[in-house]
Amino acid sequence: MEEPQPFLPKKGNYRGLLVYQKAECIYDITYFFAHHYFVERKDRTIDQVVQAARSGKQNIAEGCSAASTSAETELKLLGVARASMKETLEDYKDYLRTRKLEEWSVNDPRVQQIQEYSKKHNRPKDYTTGIEQRSPEALCNIAITLICQYDVMMGRLLDRIQKDFVEEGGIRERMTAARLGYRNDQKARIAELESKNAALKARIAELEGLLAQKGGRR
Repeated sequence: MEEPQPFLPKKGNYRGLLVYQKAECIYDITYFFAHHYFVERKDRTIDQVVQAARSGKQNIAEGCSAASTSAETELKLLGVARASMKETLEDYKDYLRTRKLEEWSVNDPRVQQIQEYSKKHNRPKDYTTGIEQRSPEALCNIAITLICQYDVMMGRLLDRIQKDFVEEGGIRERMTAARLGYRNDQKARIAELESKNAALKARIAELEGLLAQKGGRR
């Protein structure tokens, strides 16, 4: 008899997600930026900026790890990650605005260059190597571009998870389906064995009849 199929999907490989890789890049840029360009502030800005970027990364890891047992928890944590990264986005925009620096438009050749570069570069060191040579304005705009890409990716990921939940159900539905599937397999196997047993009995009866005929001829 075949083993029943597991009802828990194989999930949890958050490091393979492009959105997580993008979050790592954003976090490392933000960590450097906060500790180098918010140092004049005496409030909690540094910790808040770093923690928001960290939340945008860590909640992906936690959400994906919980995905096997709770789609609801997964969606909630990914939603928190997305919201946290939007908070980080606002911090960068505020920095540019309050210091009268330029926020590059989406049609700016520099933004398009960042977009092209980021298509094939998703490791933190791709952005932190030589980071101290970049101006605060450039770093802000690099981070803003990456966060916008992150937001689009996260939106697609959430849509896919919601679609899977509607089509496949949550853990309760999968457990029920697994139990019913196993019971149906057992019933089908029992019916098959009973059919074979009936055929064997019929064959035995046929052979016994032939033997009886031969014995009567002697």
